[in-house]
Parts: sequence; C-alpha cells; structure tokens
Amino acid sequence: MDTQSIRPSSVESSTGSPEVVAFDVMETVFSLGSLRPRLIAAGLPGEALELWFAHILRDGFALDATGVYRPFLAVACDTLTALMGERGFRFVPERVSAVIDGFAELKPHPDAGIAFRRLHEAGLRIITLTNGSAEATVQLLRRNGLEPFIEEIVSVHEIRHWKPHREVYLHAAHRAGIAPEKLALVAAHAWDIHGAGCAGLKTVYVARSKRYPKIMRAPDCSVQSLAAAAEALAGTTGPWASQHAKVDP
Repeated sequence: MDTQSIRPSSVESSTGSPEVVAFDVMETVFSLGSLRPRLIAAGLPGEALELWFAHILRDGFALDATGVYRPFLAVACDTLTALMGERGFRFVPERVSAVIDGFAELKPHPDAGIAFRRLHEAGLRIITLTNGSAEATVQLLRRNGLEPFIEEIVSVHEIRHWKPHREVYLHAAHRAGIAPEKLALVAAHAWDIHGAGCAGLKTVYVARSKRYPKIMRAPDCSVQSLAAAAEALAGTTGPWASQHAKVDP
C-alpha cells in the first residue's frame, strides 16, 4: 500500500488546492532504465548510468550557477565522453551517439498514464517542465500515447536556465497563466522539489523508496508512485483533500 507524508510546518504553502500540475520528465515520468543496455554495449558497466546522470546534473547546475547555459544533450554528450575517457576508451563519436540516441526512446513508468488520466478526470490541467528540450519531450509523450493529456510542454531552454533555478518555476507558472501557488510540481528529484517549493509552488515528491534530504525544503506531500501523486492532487488523499471536499458538489 502506498503511503504518504505531509510537511507539518508549512500550513501556508498547502493552503488552497493547485489548479495546474507540472510534471518533471526524466526519471519522474520516464525511466532512464532503457539507457543501461546502451551503456553496456558501449563498454561501460550498467551501474554507470546513475553516475553519468549525476554528472549531467552536476555540470548543468555548475554552468547555470556561473551564468552559462548549455542544452541538456550537449552536457550529456560531454559528460559521457569524459566518463568513457576515465575508463580508458578513446573518443568514438558513433559510440557516444548510440547511447545519447536512447534518450529519444525512454519508456514511461507504468503508472504514468494512470496518473495523467486521473488528473484529467479531476479537471486539473497538466503541463511538463523539463531540463531537456521541448521537441524531445513532445516526441516521447507522443510515442507513448501520453501527449493528449498535456496542455503545455515547458522547457528550460526558453529562459536558458536549468532547474532548480527559481526563474524556471516562475516561468512555468507564467506559461500556465496562473500564480505560482496555484501550480504543483511532481518530481522524483529532491533538488527539483526544493527549487519549486522555494519559488512558491506546491510540491509532491515521488520517493520510490528514496529518502528525502533533511537539509532541503520539504515537500508538501511525499508519495511512492505517480498514481498516488495523482490521488493526492485530485484531493482523494493528502494535504488538499479538505479543499477539494469544500468545492465539490
């Protein structure tokens, strides 16, 4: 049974239910697991996937913190090339491309469609907010039959900052045409939840058994799956249940 926790110290942030739900894309909606066989085929161990993705985020965040913007795939290529070099592989463009191309073929988590459908039925608008490109995201959604649920695809490329920069979340709220406090972010990354919360958004952390760091701003709600996130946001469970109950006929 899925369990959830609610931040006890943020009554103000959880007052009023969200009108729009923004989903992080990579790891939250789409699993990176299909990249693992590609890394193995390129000569890297399967466990290098987590290290590589951490390096992508590290370098993307460092560039953004110093006022430099580079697109996600450019950072992914560079960090993969460096990782392969550390393992003694000489640079072979085709080998790198064979792995990078896998981002276009990521598979959604099994309950992604269930979550989107539940929110759609509850009358909540859905957008995506990604550190990747809008073009790649729309192709992923379309390929997996999820595009009809999505109202807007918002990319950090539009303002040339990576999440968790505050302006990214405010830009997403602007694109949705609502105040930040009426937008909820669903993400499987603590740094993303922290950034969104600091920008004034509602937040739902999809833990999938991972511990949330105590040093970061806590989420409004923590669940174990996308389906449970949808139930919390739709007002069935979680911090917004009472608000939904007041307005439902």
